[in-house]
Amino acid sequence: MQDPTAMRGFRGRKDEAGMTKANAGAGEVQKQIPFGKDKQRNDKQGNDKGDAKLERLQKILAAAGIASRRKAEEIILAGRVQVNGTTIVELGTKHDASRDHIRVDGKLLKGPEKQRYYMLNKPRGYVTTLDDPQKRPTVMDLMAKPKAGPHGDNVRLYPVGRLDYLSEGLLLMTNDGELANMLSKAAAGVEKTYLVKVSGVPPDSGLDQIRRGIVIDRGRLDEVRAGRRDRIVTAPAKLELVRGGENPWYELTLTEGRNRQLRKMFEEIGHHVEKIRRIGYGALRLDVPPGEFRELTPGEVMALERAAKGKKVVPKKRLPEYAQLKAPVRKKQTFGRRRAD
Repeated sequence: MQDPTAMRGFRGRKDEAGMTKANAGAGEVQKQIPFGKDKQRNDKQGNDKGDAKLERLQKILAAAGIASRRKAEEIILAGRVQVNGTTIVELGTKHDASRDHIRVDGKLLKGPEKQRYYMLNKPRGYVTTLDDPQKRPTVMDLMAKPKAGPHGDNVRLYPVGRLDYLSEGLLLMTNDGELANMLSKAAAGVEKTYLVKVSGVPPDSGLDQIRRGIVIDRGRLDEVRAGRRDRIVTAPAKLELVRGGENPWYELTLTEGRNRQLRKMFEEIGHHVEKIRRIGYGALRLDVPPGEFRELTPGEVMALERAAKGKKVVPKKRLPEYAQLKAPVRKKQTFGRRRAD
């Protein structure tokens, strides 16, 4: 009669051998799976490279300033990208930009762009887009001036959010897509401050409506969905009078940025908005002349990152010149000459 203990040991060794053989077989099958099709393959590739950071190919191309992620996908599908000599024609493959040799149209990638951040003072009459079918001037025309840094003018910048054609003021320009997306999400609650000139004097009751939250049309002004307008309630806003008169100026702070939101809010209480100037974004305050830009400091970028994560940031108490209203121009009085007796 055989010893049960010995039998258990034999079965254990047999099971162990079987598992080893099965694992080896799985490894062989794994090698046959195209790269990017299987999570285990990606994990194994990552382990082989130690601390290597694997990223999707389209993300690597976008970070290198080749194109946006969507356009990068088209470039990959067109067979214009080679990784270590192999043409990649499917999406989802992951690679290490610091180790792999990646070429687009035969040109070797030089690595990710240095992330750059600028404050631009957009004048009226410029479109916040990379290109305009109507051939109107765009904010990219303003950013065409020479820029310093290791990448210089080769950095592909794009605007964070929008200011409409007739609005002016502070606009962020960057190539940091992750931060731009975080800042643009309403959930982050990043404060954006505006100076708004209104036609006529709104009643206090209407201003209180704006402070509490007011019902406006969602989307574009001329948009109708399913035979009716889609209406929403805006988030509470800070609002105070800056300059009185027949056409007063108000300072208004929002934590969201819906299409033409400021204009819609005042139109709901019966008043047309004549001018809009954005003077604040998070802790930043507008401090460059119209049509000019400057690069943000590391501290200012950190403040934007904090604001994007929903953390409190405090702007400087003293407003820069370009974030203030200019003193109204007074008409010079002219006195006629005294008549001789």
